[in-house]
Amino acid sequence: MNVHEIKPGTVYKDANVKVTAFSVRHGQLDAFGYRFETPDRTIVISGDTTPSPGLLENCRGCDVLIHEVYTEASFDLVSPQWQQYRRTYHTSSKELADLATRAKPGLLILYHRANPGCDQARTEDCRQAGSEEQLLKEMHLMYKGKVVAGHDLDIY
Repeated sequence: MNVHEIKPGTVYKDANVKVTAFSVRHGQLDAFGYRFETPDRTIVISGDTTPSPGLLENCRGCDVLIHEVYTEASFDLVSPQWQQYRRTYHTSSKELADLATRAKPGLLILYHRANPGCDQARTEDCRQAGSEEQLLKEMHLMYKGKVVAGHDLDIY
């Protein structure tokens, strides 16, 4: 493994792909999203983040946006500490629907479905409120574009 620190800007480029890192908000941590540009499509991955202007700017009109998200339904089921954690480090389905509506990706792929505080509670109410089914229901109500829940080894 060859590890190296990066800064916002082009972090890799060859004849087939250009990868650009951009800053995203993840509490006080340095965190990045990535924009992959190929001859036939542009893909943006959010990383762990709250909504940010940099993400919107790098995604506007992209073919695919892969974004982390938590359900609104599970938010009120967690403690105030977990609610604050979510607001500081992650993106709600409502926030993501707003961002995607403005960015207009061709396809929105939901990943890293995180429901901090609820995932740990392991109660049936939390399980249902944080489920993939609930997440897709919320997204389809608030976002009119094409959206899917991503899974390992999916191809789009």
